[in-house]
Amino acid sequence: MANPRGAPPLLHPRHRRLMRSPISRCACLLFSFAVLLLLSALRQVARVDLPSPDAPRQGSSENLWASNGYGYNACITPTSRYKVPGKSDRYMTVRSNGGLNQMHTGICDMVAVARLVNATLVIPQLDKRSFWQDTSTFKDIFDQPHFIKALEGDVHIVGDLPESLQSAPRARKHFTSWSGASYYEEVKELWKNQKVVHIPKSDSRLANNGLPIDIQRLRCRCLYQALRFSDPIEDLGKKLVDRLRYRGKFIALHLRYEKDMLAFTGCTYGLSDLEANELTIMRERTSHWKLKDINSTEQRSEGNCPLTPNEVGIFLRAMGYPESTWIYLAAGEIYGGDKYISKLRSYFPNLVSKEMLATKEELEKFNNHASQVAALDYIISVESDVFVPSHSGNMAKAVEGHRRFLGHRKTITPNRRGLVELFDLLEKGDLMEGPQLSSLVTDLHKYRQGAPRKRYGSLPGSKGRARLRTEESFYENPLPECICLTGKH
Repeated sequence: MANPRGAPPLLHPRHRRLMRSPISRCACLLFSFAVLLLLSALRQVARVDLPSPDAPRQGSSENLWASNGYGYNACITPTSRYKVPGKSDRYMTVRSNGGLNQMHTGICDMVAVARLVNATLVIPQLDKRSFWQDTSTFKDIFDQPHFIKALEGDVHIVGDLPESLQSAPRARKHFTSWSGASYYEEVKELWKNQKVVHIPKSDSRLANNGLPIDIQRLRCRCLYQALRFSDPIEDLGKKLVDRLRYRGKFIALHLRYEKDMLAFTGCTYGLSDLEANELTIMRERTSHWKLKDINSTEQRSEGNCPLTPNEVGIFLRAMGYPESTWIYLAAGEIYGGDKYISKLRSYFPNLVSKEMLATKEELEKFNNHASQVAALDYIISVESDVFVPSHSGNMAKAVEGHRRFLGHRKTITPNRRGLVELFDLLEKGDLMEGPQLSSLVTDLHKYRQGAPRKRYGSLPGSKGRARLRTEESFYENPLPECICLTGKH
């Protein structure tokens, strides 16, 4: 979620009314800052991302880039109870749905499910019908031989069904979302009548919590070791990282300001009436987007809207990053183009994209393959010195989890709900950019920078299976199963 679980808004409505009085503005801002200090202290206890005694002081140049795992390291070795699977004549065929990162994590769910039901997994078919209309196959995006070899001690994986089963009848099953190991014990019955079971969707088929530790660690081995991108993607991704590092330390900014994102969320703040209407029409005409009537103002005040390019500029400057900072734009086509990007560039002129770093010839092979292009952004985001997502989503969660796994590399997750209140004060002239804003923003994000903490459970008050939807994604934070204190595997 955009704000820490249970955290109240930055300013109470009563305080906002007081802010309208010029005499009391200063006192109210000081009061708000004191409230922030208290909230941060509470967050420190709740999030268990405690600062090290040797950590650089907040606001220092070193702290802008420093990351620290505080003794936590990856731990994915199977336990002594884990055995190599025997030969199985059960087969699973899968169609992985969604964009790159939805397919990315969904495939690893299917690997774990294949282990649970003792089935041979056929290399998944990738989604060609989603918004991106990408015709890429599995081997276009992933290193298929490496994938099969790396998991041979966990699951039998084949490129295709045996010839004798090509035309055999198949059971078709939509696995229930967020299911535990006991559910898949029952699912095994599907193979009594057919040797092949087809799964039309791969995403979110496993629970985030409560699974055997060896299944959780298998998910991590799959995602962080076995499911490597294909050589052309890996090679160009590494070249682009090297070209960025030549310039110095850099931030990877996942700027979710594409047309489809704004239309889906109903977020129109800062747009013209014509643009807002265009997005509304797109949402109404997209049949699988169920929510049509959205109040944009409420969406933004609740922290559900992606930060605008201008807001990102204000945010990063307030966090202390200097104008000379290099920023890599990990994003699709930004809505409004330079009209809105220029506002971010006015804060950070060293703003670059893959199109600026790579030659036309290097990118040519990836044209019209959105998932392959997204894979380049993924590689650069994981390897960046700092990762900043402007909105939550599949890529933001997957990258954050990967960076946690690799040593809790700095990931700054904006508290959008709190920031909106500050941005509104700026717009009204009740607050100015400068030291006071910087103090408020940095304190609001003191404990939102990717330090170790256990994965969140379900939200208080959530009931039934619906509560599982509110749990933090396993792939967003695989601690404690795949990340342990040194010496405590």
